[in-house]
Amino acid sequence: MSGKSPTAVVLLNMGGPDSLEAVRPFLLNLFSDREIIRLGPPFLQGFIARMIVRRRAPKSIENYRKIGGRSPLNEITRAQAEALEALLSERAGPGRYVCDVGMRYWHPRTPDVLEGLAERGIKRAIALSLYPHYCQATSGSSINDFEAAARRLGMEYRVIDRYPDHPGYIEALYQCLMKGVDRIGPGQEFTLVYSAHSLPQEMIDRGDPYLEQIRRTISALEARSGISGRLCFQSRSGPVKWLEPATDQVLEELADQGVKNILCMPLSFVSDHIETLYEIDMLFGEMMKRRGVRLVRTPSINDSRPFIEALSDLVLRAGEAADQSQEDQ
Repeated sequence: MSGKSPTAVVLLNMGGPDSLEAVRPFLLNLFSDREIIRLGPPFLQGFIARMIVRRRAPKSIENYRKIGGRSPLNEITRAQAEALEALLSERAGPGRYVCDVGMRYWHPRTPDVLEGLAERGIKRAIALSLYPHYCQATSGSSINDFEAAARRLGMEYRVIDRYPDHPGYIEALYQCLMKGVDRIGPGQEFTLVYSAHSLPQEMIDRGDPYLEQIRRTISALEARSGISGRLCFQSRSGPVKWLEPATDQVLEELADQGVKNILCMPLSFVSDHIETLYEIDMLFGEMMKRRGVRLVRTPSINDSRPFIEALSDLVLRAGEAADQSQEDQ
């Protein structure tokens, strides 16, 4: 990837509705993607997706209204891209890399972003997944979307599709964990719960590495922090069997056991969005409050310095590997 023109780094994420009016089409894009969830036979996917959206949309709209009327994911991802570009400029030289944002289910859509980059004369790109744990339903779908557009445009490209125990990522999680501990308060006993986004069980049964990589992250984090926690899963949707145990069930069990302080750490989420701001903070928070339990969430990574440093390291490695490959040809 050597040459005069810059290399584009496209940060891939799922996206989120930027207004209440966008919730329905966003959900339809999401549920229509057979890579994220299989709804019956292929020819029925669209029909079932529309049925699900018709039922879910009113509640989803109300939930987005509660967190400000839109998802903050787009703004946070843009901030991550700007911070990464600035750090890459320091480390690799000005103009060597330009960073942009490509979303899977809402604007800016990845193919449109790549077309814009190509119009600027950029011929090389690195896809940087913002899902630290590879999963066909998330990383895989976003990367397939990127690769199809890159090939159509004749772009040379590289892909960074996972980094579950990268030291910089683990350090970013550790700092978030310690801030959560501070929120609990000195001398207060607490139980740590890791809440990861759930996944249809059939995907794990088919060999998807997501769960194994989540466990690698937890192992590395606990080696760093010395604090042990319990893994559970949130954000189930659709008529399929999901990974267990569910986060709400674990929280209820801990309340039954007399636990008074629970520290909840989102895993597989690097940015605040509906699952952290509504599902954990509001839905689970109120549920535990009724049980006399204090639920505290660790802050999300967002554009924290250790995370941006980790992304920079991954990009520079990918760029160097591509340059070496080109020289060897």
